Amino acid sequence: MEDILDILETESPNPNTTNIDELSIEEILKKINEEDKKIPLAVEKAIPKIAKVVEKTVKAIENGGRVIYMGAGTSGRIAFVDAVETVPTFSVPEGLFFPLIAGGKEALSKSLENVEDMEEEGARDLEEIANVSKKDVVIGITASGRTPYVKGGLIKAKEVGATVVLITNVSKPLLEKFADITIKIITGPEVITGSTRMKAGTSQKMVLNMISTATMIKIGKVYKNYMVDLKVLNSKLKKRAVRIISEVTGISRREAEKYIEEADLRPKLAILMILSGKNKKECEETLKKTEKIHEALKLLQSEGDNK
Repeated sequence: MEDILDILETESPNPNTTNIDELSIEEILKKINEEDKKIPLAVEKAIPKIAKVVEKTVKAIENGGRVIYMGAGTSGRIAFVDAVETVPTFSVPEGLFFPLIAGGKEALSKSLENVEDMEEEGARDLEEIANVSKKDVVIGITASGRTPYVKGGLIKAKEVGATVVLITNVSKPLLEKFADITIKIITGPEVITGSTRMKAGTSQKMVLNMISTATMIKIGKVYKNYMVDLKVLNSKLKKRAVRIISEVTGISRREAEKYIEEADLRPKLAILMILSGKNKKECEETLKKTEKIHEALKLLQSEGDNK
């Protein structure tokens, strides 16, 4: 009987690297690079589905929900990286992007390969650790499209009425039937047969970056192409915030330093104060109504016209 792994694209031997163990170091690196060049093209084909997911994540967050990532091994670690970095980049609360990995946090620094087979743990983690609700979007990430841990989570997500998304690197994933939207990034055979930490993992990182970044843009965490909601946690980030304020508004960096202090280290508030000419209190009240600077400026202008 043919094993399911035998027919997965991610497990197939790569004809372009059959003699890789006989090559020089530079030739090996060129082979890896040649295969890596295929990843963006595979992601590009999936953009329509990625866009549908972003529509769901934006709606979820605007309605008080969250984005929950689930994965095992490489997929789970990639999920943690993306989720954690949204906090300082966009000043969102911890847990708005909520990562779950098979085996828990121990699996972030240690390989625990057997835990991915625990379907019941996926369901339990989603319910007890993430406290999933129907407001959430649950995104399962599995190169093979069959990981039991992810399966358990997707089934549980369906039960509570959450939006369910599957990100996979095969054309016929077994878990597709549990998902509302499936993103298939067909990266093909790996340089080293079955080593999905390579092309598959890289593609997953790219897609999660796209989902989280596009979501944050649409809810107002970005103005022009600046991260105006970055959290100022150290001197480097303060300098970045000052530079952003200066470049967005056209004022000097010395002036920008005064505004960032007056705005309690909140770049978006400082920018709105400068562009609108309104005081701190007025701008704070307006940002409670909308996080988008374009809309906030219109509100402040209309309020001024009505006085």
